[in-house]
Amino acid sequence: MVAEGILEGVSSLLSGVIRTDPTFWTDILFPAVWEGFLVTLQLILWTAPLGLLVGILIAVLRVYAPKPIQWLAKFYVIIFRGCPLLVLLFILYFGLPSVGILLEGFTAAVIGFILCNSSYNSEYIRGALQSIKGGQMIAARSLGMTKMQAIIHIIIPQAMRRAIPGVSNEFIYMIKYTSLAYFVTVVEMTCAAKAIAIHYVAFIEAFGLVALFYLALVTLATFGANWLEKKLAIPGLTKIEVKNPPYRVKPKKYPLKKSTPK
Repeated sequence: MVAEGILEGVSSLLSGVIRTDPTFWTDILFPAVWEGFLVTLQLILWTAPLGLLVGILIAVLRVYAPKPIQWLAKFYVIIFRGCPLLVLLFILYFGLPSVGILLEGFTAAVIGFILCNSSYNSEYIRGALQSIKGGQMIAARSLGMTKMQAIIHIIIPQAMRRAIPGVSNEFIYMIKYTSLAYFVTVVEMTCAAKAIAIHYVAFIEAFGLVALFYLALVTLATFGANWLEKKLAIPGLTKIEVKNPPYRVKPKKYPLKKSTPK
């Protein structure tokens, strides 16, 4: 009886705060958020691979290019890592038309996300490249490879294994950054939820559903990154596994004998 009373109290409280009308969820809210979700997926599918490729290029230039090109690559990282993403989107969408460059909202969002994502990825990958011992390059050159062939076939594959945790973390951030695209008129999940929330005064329902969609995306990305890290791990180098550790015997303590005067 007590449990039934608690459940009735909770249900009555939720019914007073959250809309329980099934038609609102199935016919209005969920279809709108689902369409925005598909746009969010398009933003992710465009940004993730291009941001990674540009990040690899910038990292390689910062480590192996001549000094002037290294300075240009470093300047690229300083600019786009230091500029807030929302400000960058405003410059691309609202600022460039003043100089005759017109970009659609989706295009401006993708370009802004790629510039920001690649600048962060380049730092993770640069650290991984610099962690590879110089003997790898010397050995590759001694086998007849050119410097570029050694970088592509020897250095980068090893560095990317080490950069997976940082790059995957930036990928998760990028998933959540896509919610800023609605500032440049892209009707993604947040924009669709905002329209429904204002029209039907259902802010908890709309943004709560969007939060669940983002949580699902981030969870899948986390599990995927963990699987990829284990799949590409080099046995004996990336992780040390200790099975059946030896039994440690505690040394015995013997009391010191006091010497008696003769």
